[in-house]
Amino acid sequence: MWAASCLASCCAACACNACTTVVSGISRRSARIAYCGLFALSLMVSWILREVAAPLMEQLPWINHFHKTPDREWFETDAVLRVSLGNFLFFTILAVMMVGVKKQKDPRDSLHHGGWMAKVVCWCLLVIFMFFLPNEIVSFYESISKFGSGLFLLVQVVLLLDFVHGWNDKWVGYNEQFWYAALFVVSFVCYVGTFAFSGLLFHWFTASGQDCGLNTFFIVMTLIFAFVFAIVALHPAVNGSILPASVISLYCMYLCYSGLASEPREYECNGLHRHSKAVSTSALTVGLLTTVLSVVYSAVRAGSSTTLLSPPSSPRAGADKPLLPLDNKSSEHEEKDKAKPVTYSYSFFHIIFSLASMYSAMLLTGWSTSVGESGKLVDVGWPSVWVRILTGWATAGLYIWSLAAPILFPDREF
Repeated sequence: MWAASCLASCCAACACNACTTVVSGISRRSARIAYCGLFALSLMVSWILREVAAPLMEQLPWINHFHKTPDREWFETDAVLRVSLGNFLFFTILAVMMVGVKKQKDPRDSLHHGGWMAKVVCWCLLVIFMFFLPNEIVSFYESISKFGSGLFLLVQVVLLLDFVHGWNDKWVGYNEQFWYAALFVVSFVCYVGTFAFSGLLFHWFTASGQDCGLNTFFIVMTLIFAFVFAIVALHPAVNGSILPASVISLYCMYLCYSGLASEPREYECNGLHRHSKAVSTSALTVGLLTTVLSVVYSAVRAGSSTTLLSPPSSPRAGADKPLLPLDNKSSEHEEKDKAKPVTYSYSFFHIIFSLASMYSAMLLTGWSTSVGESGKLVDVGWPSVWVRILTGWATAGLYIWSLAAPILFPDREF
């Protein structure tokens, strides 16, 4: 008994030292990666608790205070939502604290990049505290998470449009025959991929002998968007490029596939329904991995823009000089670094993670509507279908607007 106690103490001390070593090794440049790692950890915790926490939560009187105990799926969904709520509050608090940070000499800059042991402890305490909240608060969070998830998808669309237009401008700016040829090749490949993808969608999601008019409508609408993109982009008044049109067409077709693949497995027009049990674990893994990667991209790219929440009005680096200059060159260099403006909006960076927490909760719970076998799959259910399809339509609308707005409002900058 004494030996086991000593062994447990040694293991705990080693784990503590390992965590301390990891968090102390997080530098200023790797802070954003650390936040992404913390978000990935929250997804893993949500996934694990969804599978194992239901029997324990059934014993908690402030959660299971019903006259009739709900189904196991209810407790699985509740566990995911509570972890997501703790994650949402953690990043929202950081976002509020970082509003208005414009220069690196702001004390909150050090808070954003350091104090990782305290942050991890606070995150753990917040998540644990969520399991003591009444069900009404969690239910309210579930309701607003649907809207937050839509905002997260909308942010991704805006970032994609910005990336594609920037990509096109960069290659055109070289003004060389090679890069023009590269634009044509990439555009051609994207369009071939779009139409080939549409053929697969017709094969998978329009089963013969079944009334699959809704699925056919979704696929045909996406194909119409692809043709409209090309026509508008190549119109002489627009003077656009075929590269953004082709990339957005392929992305819209992917969103169409994602929406159709989210249809319930028992739906006759869903060609994936025969593999429901086989794809359960793989679908969940791919869904979580896609979420982590999309959040990393969104947070890094959106956070890199200082104009989204804080205008770039910070004074130039080095404008404020110390009254008593120091002879130590390293100290002088540090002071100059502190006077520099921040390179991205810290507040918006954390808002991305707050919205992503809501979105990941909806993925893991099937938008809180999955039951039975579908409840074991990620991102399955009619709400998820419509969210994906509407996101594709919103992408089409925003792309058309990005082309038409400079013509309709020539006096404004876009």
